[in-house]
Amino acid sequence: MKSTEQPVTGAAFALDPQLAHDTLVIGDLPLSRVLLMNDANFPWLIIVPRRAGTAEVFDLTPADQMRLMAEIARVGELLKEVTGCDKINTAAIGNIVPQLHVHIIARSRSDAAWPRPAWGALPACPYDEAARECLLAVLRKKIPG
Repeated sequence: MKSTEQPVTGAAFALDPQLAHDTLVIGDLPLSRVLLMNDANFPWLIIVPRRAGTAEVFDLTPADQMRLMAEIARVGELLKEVTGCDKINTAAIGNIVPQLHVHIIARSRSDAAWPRPAWGALPACPYDEAARECLLAVLRKKIPG
């Protein structure tokens, strides 16, 4: 799809099965679903534009591209506020999950992988129930569900 075209009429948004397996839903922004990666090593959010058939940013309309960038900034700022991290890492890679999604990861100089990238640095460590529910509650207050 070219960036000037609208998404296919009637095509419903569906979250990639791998993302659904690895994450917990926080809520929805005007364009994107916001997810928490179930890995306590790093506070790690993922935003997924709710547009069927998108693999790249340029698959979105120009208006949705601008909306996505605003949502990336908003979620990054929120994550930094909630975690007090030193740095927010943002990336849209999609080598394993082809559906367009953007990783927003809170990094701290004290995390076990600093300064290396988060990907593959440590085995995933799911949140314990209490920590997961606490973080989700804080994030859901800031992002409508």
